[in-house]
Amino acid sequence: MIDGQNKSSIIRMFHVHKNYGAKKALANITLDISKNEFLFISGPSGAGKTTLLKLLYLGEKVSEGQVLIEGINLSRISNHRIPFLRRKFGIIFQDYKLIPTKTVFDNVAIVLEATGKKRRFIEKKVKSILRAVGMEETLHSLPPSLSGGEQQRIAFARAVVGDPKIILADEPTGNLDEVSADIILELLKRFHARGATVIIATHDKDFIRKTGGRVIHLNQGYMQKTING
Repeated sequence: MIDGQNKSSIIRMFHVHKNYGAKKALANITLDISKNEFLFISGPSGAGKTTLLKLLYLGEKVSEGQVLIEGINLSRISNHRIPFLRRKFGIIFQDYKLIPTKTVFDNVAIVLEATGKKRRFIEKKVKSILRAVGMEETLHSLPPSLSGGEQQRIAFARAVVGDPKIILADEPTGNLDEVSADIILELLKRFHARGATVIIATHDKDFIRKTGGRVIHLNQGYMQKTING
């Protein structure tokens, strides 16, 4: 059983609303997420799961309410501080979002390059993280030559290479077979055990069942229930 709820909050949301024109994507979301928690956000397609994740890393801004990340009020953060805020996050997308014309090494290294790390450090860290996800032999491969499960492991490596405090995963197993999905789940558990807060948006009930932890259920933008796994 995964449990991180006895620790102080790393994320707090207060009466958050998100609208796209007349459409309400999220309505009155109030939520505390603890440091080192393993949390699922569940619900059907269109429930607001992806929107909620985007609000956390300022991929979108709230229409109403407040979001705090480690005490930082996202409504008050200046534009030049946003890149520093985003370094707290590692983000895994359902469609991988790898650069098809760059090698596996370069796709992962880009995170460290953006923070000004030295080349020697980057080479060592990228090789280490690819080894950790079992993809070291693909160092010079291009993403289109890899399977979906392999690409998702590369995407995972890119998400965690900067040692983020928070890992966000948006339907990370949506395009994967069961074996590949189990590999991604074990990787998420491994980095949770190292201290990361893990937040997964998914409608995959089997994925949730295999993990335990807390489940937030969204439906048409409203938070309906919290389940302790």
